[in-house]
Amino acid sequence: MKLHARLQSAQQMTNNPPIVLIHGLFGTLDNLGVLARDLVKDHDVLQIDLRNHGLSARSDTMTWPAMAQDVLDTLDEQHIDRAIFIGHSMGGKTAMAVTQQAPNRVEKLVAIDIAPVDYHVRRHDTIFAAIDAVNAAGVTTRQDAATVMRNIIDEEGVIQFLLKSFVNGEWRFNVPVLKAQYSNIVGWETVAPWPHPALFISGGQSPYIQEQYRETLLAQFPCAKAWVVAGAGHWVHAEKPDAVIRAIRRFLNPADQN
Repeated sequence: MKLHARLQSAQQMTNNPPIVLIHGLFGTLDNLGVLARDLVKDHDVLQIDLRNHGLSARSDTMTWPAMAQDVLDTLDEQHIDRAIFIGHSMGGKTAMAVTQQAPNRVEKLVAIDIAPVDYHVRRHDTIFAAIDAVNAAGVTTRQDAATVMRNIIDEEGVIQFLLKSFVNGEWRFNVPVLKAQYSNIVGWETVAPWPHPALFISGGQSPYIQEQYRETLLAQFPCAKAWVVAGAGHWVHAEKPDAVIRAIRRFLNPADQN
């Protein structure tokens, strides 16, 4: 499945490989815009809407192999043979899945606040409840939707993040399928080792990357390095964008660092 995508050309001519940015659950291609605006200085940048998100096609299936194949189909359409992959949360797992289906097409991997594990935890039930409440209320404006959601969600940043996908009274993510496929989204099947450069960035206040996952993570990504951003939660790139960009830049261009 070819995905809705936005390709930006590098602002200066370089031989750097292109970068693919992949958003997380409930997101769109705009969610990693803060990274795109910096990285496009010297890389072509491809931002994509994953299936059942944004303006991409809908499907009843949300498995990692299927989502990885979507990304590969989109790279083919854009005539991109090999790229650096940067993904947040669900997008990070999608990028990891690409390393399994087409390992030679991934130059480097950056996973933001996600580990290659089955979490066995439902962290989004409150979000689904808020979305359902908005639908039941029949509201059509973001202002009215926010009022409904504040009765359920106490984090204003989460509400505003979700409302970016609320357009003309409709959600730009496929709520019924995300619910039905949730176990696949939080799940994971251990994959074969991908022995190439990988960076795992985590928020210091986030539960998504923990010491208990270290052995499992390194078994699948033996060249992985870790970077913890203090004072940040799961949406670390939105909360501490400068720190995340610096970490990515150091990883992509180690020879340029003092």
